[in-house]
Amino acid sequence: MPAYCFTGFRLPSFSKISSHLQSRKNCSLPLPAQVEFPWKNDPQPIFDDSLLLHYLSKRWHQEARNFLETTHRADLHKQLILWTSLVSKFSREGYVDEARVLFDIMPRRNIVTYNAMLSGYLQSGRLNEACKFFKQMPYKNVVSWTSILSGLADSGRIGDARKVFGVMLERNVVSWNSLVTGLISNGRLEEARQVFDQIPDKNMVSWNAMISGYAKNDRMEEARILFDEMKYKNVITWTSMISGYCRVGNVGEAHSLFWSMPEKNVVSWTAMISGFTWNGLYEEALLLFQRMRFSDAQPNGETFISLAYACARLGFSCLGKQLHAQMLIKGCDRDDFDGRLCRSLIQMYSVFGLMDFANKIFDKNSTNYDSQSVNSMINGYIKIGQLHKARILFDKIPIQNRIAWTCMITGYFNAGEILQAWHIFETMPDRDAIAWASMIYGYVQNELIPEATSLFAEMRSQGVSPLNSTYSVLFGAMGAMAYLDQGRQLHGLKIKTVYEYDLILENSLISMYAKCGEIGDAYNVFSNMTYRDIVSWNSMIMGLSDHGMSSETLKVYETMLELGIYPDSVTFLGILTACGNAGLVDKGWELFSTMTNDYALQPGLGHCISMINLLGRAGKVKEAEEFVFKLPIESNRDIWGALLGVCGLSKTDSNVAKHAAKRLFELDPVNAAGYVTLCNICAVSGMHIEETKLRRKMSLKGVMKTPGCSWIILRGRVHIFLSGDRLNPQVEEMLFLLSGNEID
Repeated sequence: MPAYCFTGFRLPSFSKISSHLQSRKNCSLPLPAQVEFPWKNDPQPIFDDSLLLHYLSKRWHQEARNFLETTHRADLHKQLILWTSLVSKFSREGYVDEARVLFDIMPRRNIVTYNAMLSGYLQSGRLNEACKFFKQMPYKNVVSWTSILSGLADSGRIGDARKVFGVMLERNVVSWNSLVTGLISNGRLEEARQVFDQIPDKNMVSWNAMISGYAKNDRMEEARILFDEMKYKNVITWTSMISGYCRVGNVGEAHSLFWSMPEKNVVSWTAMISGFTWNGLYEEALLLFQRMRFSDAQPNGETFISLAYACARLGFSCLGKQLHAQMLIKGCDRDDFDGRLCRSLIQMYSVFGLMDFANKIFDKNSTNYDSQSVNSMINGYIKIGQLHKARILFDKIPIQNRIAWTCMITGYFNAGEILQAWHIFETMPDRDAIAWASMIYGYVQNELIPEATSLFAEMRSQGVSPLNSTYSVLFGAMGAMAYLDQGRQLHGLKIKTVYEYDLILENSLISMYAKCGEIGDAYNVFSNMTYRDIVSWNSMIMGLSDHGMSSETLKVYETMLELGIYPDSVTFLGILTACGNAGLVDKGWELFSTMTNDYALQPGLGHCISMINLLGRAGKVKEAEEFVFKLPIESNRDIWGALLGVCGLSKTDSNVAKHAAKRLFELDPVNAAGYVTLCNICAVSGMHIEETKLRRKMSLKGVMKTPGCSWIILRGRVHIFLSGDRLNPQVEEMLFLLSGNEID
């Protein structure tokens, strides 16, 4: 049993204590920790206050009084110190009622005793009792007034705190600082600054409180002014500024301040590492940790939390495991009282897809599920294709949050299990706009466009406002299916319901109208944009290029350059296609060279195919073949297919066609388009025997050309027609109408 060591005190005999315990049963209070009260020149007998605590909890006043009177009988001053220390100790350990009983039975008290009891009420959150006790105090000093002021401010009663401050007869710098801190924590920053300016003798705490208040409210200009005015700064001052700059995204200034610090501790290192991480500079966070390892500061749990997220975002699984090992070696996991370190590890391993590691950590806290860890686990299982395990975990947790429901919906859609996704959505108790958006996106992803539009209408009928991303997904779907009428209706609805400018939505509209054949409407949207990014320019360039408007495409490109917008690979794909449509071979070569030499962009598959088409359409098939041979990338079936395709445009390039077809069929023996193109080339060149052999070979291999299709929307229903399809019962009627004949 832990004991307290007091000097100048004679311990009651064991028999006396035993008799008390026999007469008073049911002592079940936990025993306090050991504390020492040293006094000089006295022996130190052991004092066990568990019996006293038992008396106080049972409100056995006489027994407690008798027990206390045995302490330091000859020294009243030492008695008072001991009893006051016990009041403070019991309050601090949560025995506030017992402390109050002890306070009441004390024969002597001083201002320190009163302040100890007042502090006990405040520390335990019992503000009303503290206020009542404060009023009853026979005498008060600056500590008493400051304590009640801080208690009122901490509980949000800042008005009462100001009244207390106003009637204080004596104030010290702690009183002023308490009011400043209270005003800041209650969001009254301007008033805090006024009080700060009135402090007669500011100390380091005063300056740090005000600077921290500005930093936490993202007012870094004012924080910097105070920071520069300070004559003496400590590590707290520097760290507050670093954290503030990172919070507003000015990581460069934070980094500059960090290296200007005369002294760094683990908090300042961690603040900078966390600032890098939360601003997406994950590599910089890990590199700074490497520098930290050579300093005197040792990483703590907060440091490892930021590093775990950085490793997850970068996909550095090996480094993540090493960090985890370091956490275990340093014992950081034992101090993870709020579970944040555990959550970061679960999230990290889930992102890596290492679900055995994640599950091991998760099982350690299986009795205390938290939504973030559950969501990470579900996403991790879905990522590696173990949807059944995600469902088991989903069904296991007592309360599913919205994110978990939405993750399951997305997982089933990704796996192509449409009915399961729909069932999860239907049973979801509280469907928000994100859940509806996930369903709509899932339908679009699985090419169920009518179902997506129907669900969108149902969502609106239930009073759920669509997210901007929902509109963007549907605009993309309307463009892909060329549903112009529905796209226009959706555009009108967007104008009525979306009041803030959304760049992504505007870009989606350009793409939708261009794909639906309304390039004029696409250009109107583009012209009226208040702000454009590279996606806006590329959408317009690709739209014009696809419509064969080569000169307009190049004009938009030139305007883009004049405005200082740097083109990317998509931009060059659009303008190279435009050059191919217009037969601008020299311009095409110039742009291709510009892409590689001036902008250091590596040509991709699309750019190479565009150049092949450009040369082939201009009748330069031999040059196209030479271009293929000189490509820095290995030619695949798309390259050889493109070369074979341009050979069909000329009667004199059968040798190139045969070579391209040979390479194509080596890579893809059943490429229907290649066989058809080669057959047509043979037919045009008069090589009918070769054509017959090719068609027989196609028949033996079962190679069939995919028929073309067209569709039309009539009364909300999509009608699809395949080339040569005569299965539709109305086909004869449609053919008569197309031929201009009338049906009897």
